[in-house]
Amino acid sequence: MILVTGATGGLGHQTIDFLLTTTPAAKIAALVRDVNKATDLVKQGVDVRQADYIDYSALVKAFQGVEKVLLVSAVAFTDRVRQHRNVIDAAVQAGVKHLFYTSIQRSTDFVMPEVTESDLATEAYLKASGLVYTILKNGYYFEGLGYLIGSEVPDSEIRFPAGEGKIAFVKRTELAATTASLLTSEGHENQEYILSGSAAYSFHDIAREFSALAGRPIAYKSIDEAHYIAQKVAAGFPEVVANFLAQWGAAAKEGMLAGTSDTVERLLGRQPTSLREYLQTTYFSGR
Repeated sequence: MILVTGATGGLGHQTIDFLLTTTPAAKIAALVRDVNKATDLVKQGVDVRQADYIDYSALVKAFQGVEKVLLVSAVAFTDRVRQHRNVIDAAVQAGVKHLFYTSIQRSTDFVMPEVTESDLATEAYLKASGLVYTILKNGYYFEGLGYLIGSEVPDSEIRFPAGEGKIAFVKRTELAATTASLLTSEGHENQEYILSGSAAYSFHDIAREFSALAGRPIAYKSIDEAHYIAQKVAAGFPEVVANFLAQWGAAAKEGMLAGTSDTVERLLGRQPTSLREYLQTTYFSGR
């Protein structure tokens, strides 16, 4: 039995979708906080189990009979370390054999307070737990680009505090497909994988691709974090969210998200989605 946590969220649900293409539904369990949001999974025969990362006893109950757990990391701005430790401890108590953890790519030692600190603490705790582990260091989602620079084609300029930094973007669906493949294959005991795109792109590259697709010049200007935060707040984002988005700019500038790996490409059996393909589909389809 494979159990996926966060099963009504984007990555968790998509991972289950891919598991269902190769694995009988009776061998898949989904951990959710609200079973009313998982009716589609129930209809497909997935074993939907209710628990919250904070509710230790419910986690132990939910993990009964499970061999592998995919721990989809808790959202930022919460006590991620405590929640993750609860899941790991419950997995140990319930007799789970193998736990997969979705961390975030770290190609350099740069630390993002909202996510990297808790990832490092969780990984250390998991390694000391006695469980067989696999750590998935997920790259930055292509789908997150809209939050960083906007969901519309820029008029003439992209303003973002990434300097000359690059990001090896990867589509969330391709991460989910890769994760499902790892969950259902052998040889991943006590391993760590970077799940990134096969190419890394600077924001100059993004501006050039936008220019080519739009048929007009679009430039990239690296701005300081304070100006970016003010820009986002003026656009209606809460300041805490604007600060968080600016952190991704700093992470890119410091090279944290730039490392490429062939793991996604190898397990997909094809090249991952390119920057041009993503922009074309997301920003220009139907135009």
